[in-house]
Amino acid sequence: MHLFDANVLITASNMYYPLDGVPEFWEWIDHQATNGRVKLPVEVLDEVLAGSKKEDPLLDWMTAHTDVLRLKEKVDPSLVNKVVTEGYAPDLTDDELIEIGQDPFLIAYALAKTAERCVVTVEVSSPSKKRQNRKVPDVCNHLGVNCQLPIPRVQHRLEENLDSGLSSSGQRRLAIGGSPVCATRGARPNRPYPACSRDRCERGDRQPGDRSL
Repeated sequence: MHLFDANVLITASNMYYPLDGVPEFWEWIDHQATNGRVKLPVEVLDEVLAGSKKEDPLLDWMTAHTDVLRLKEKVDPSLVNKVVTEGYAPDLTDDELIEIGQDPFLIAYALAKTAERCVVTVEVSSPSKKRQNRKVPDVCNHLGVNCQLPIPRVQHRLEENLDSGLSSSGQRRLAIGGSPVCATRGARPNRPYPACSRDRCERGDRQPGDRSL
């Protein structure tokens, strides 16, 4: 199962797979979520829905698909505590915890079944970051949780030709929806990253000039 960070769908909608331009991508996400291959933890999903702007096509889509997107299980509080204390710092302040947001929950759900689950996020590893500034890939790596960038995962699934329910033409349109991903750090050449429509996606995740998905 692939547990999506909120920024995955936000970035897909804003940059590479607009809902009205590449509907096949969203049909694919719906199909994978319905079959239990893609899920968003309730804490992450609720954060997105609560922070979305008005007249947001992604908000409308996620609201309509909440039931299939939502991971229907309760998080283990001891695992959340483990993620916070071991992955970030054991003495975080209340302000630092607020800045981290719902990431510890996302990672805790994956930590519960490390052999079966993978975190998918657009955040890029930055090992020098400390405390509340640590990136999801680095926290996952520290705790032994599999973590991947989204576009290589999407392309891999397409290449495997899973039972996605898409026509061959739809698969081709989806496959060409984004530009190639650099294997070194997930960068997309000549594709500047625009301002995100939600603070949680953009806040602290990128330095000026970072073009990662």
